[in-house]
This record gives sequence, structure tokens and C-alpha cells, in this order.
Amino acid sequence: MLVATGTRVPLTNNVVVDQGAVLELVDQIRVAMPEEVRQAQRITGEAGRIVDHAREEGDAIIARAQEQAAHMLEERELVRLAQQRAGEILEQATHEAGDVRNGADEYAAGVLIRLEGEVTKTLTSIKHGIEMLDQRRGPTTVDAIPVQPEADRAVGTPVSG
Repeated sequence: MLVATGTRVPLTNNVVVDQGAVLELVDQIRVAMPEEVRQAQRITGEAGRIVDHAREEGDAIIARAQEQAAHMLEERELVRLAQQRAGEILEQATHEAGDVRNGADEYAAGVLIRLEGEVTKTLTSIKHGIEMLDQRRGPTTVDAIPVQPEADRAVGTPVSG
């Protein structure tokens, strides 16, 4: 937007932009970046808590299954049934823990993908800001200064850029 509203420099592709507006944009980018980093840390922490909770749930389910199996060991038939049931509970617990972990991983991946998009947008804005600053600085060597051809030059007429 700053480049579109800036004043064009004749005979060049350069544009003069408002210094205050550019510096304000750079300040906004500086302020926004730490927040994005903090948001990424919160999201990563949240994903970790979800995975930890899933592990705790899985461990609790497994512990309950083991307790149930221990109480059923009183008789032979109960032992057989207990082993069968414990296997089913362990299988179910493993399946449920896997589902919870997969869900947490999908959520974390989605959040990180969205964050990557936001960081990419911010990086693009930073690059545009740097390009605008580079354009504002203009040519830095004598070779970059435009020279008026001899035939077009009137005596005493300065070279314009």
C-alpha cells in the first residue's frame, strides 16, 4: 500500500514513500513477531499437555485393567476369564490411547501448519519492508546515477533522475 501511494521518481522504477509510515510498519512487524513466537510456544505446550493427558488416560486404563485382572485370579475359571478380559481391556486401552495420541498429533499438526502460514505471511511482510527500505535508499554507486545523452542536453541544463 505504501508503494502504491508513494511518489514516483521520474525515469526510474523508484518510489518515494513516507518515512514515518514505513517506520510505523516496521514497528508493527517487530511487535507482531514476538506475539507469534509466544503463540507458537503456547500451542506447542498445549499439544504437549494433550499428549501427556492421553498417556495418563492410557496408563490409568491399563492400571485399572491390571487391577481387575488381579481380583479375578481366585479360581481357575476366573483366572481364564480374567486373562481374556485383561487382554481385551489392554487392547481397548491401547487402541483408545492411540486414538487420543493421533487426535492430539493431528491437532498439533493443524495448529503448527496454521502458525507456519502466519509466520510466512509475517516474513513476507518483513521482506517487503526491507525491499521498500532498499528502494528508498536509492542507488548507492556512481554508475547507478542516470546520465542525460549529449544530444538532449542543453547548455547549463542539469541532469535529472
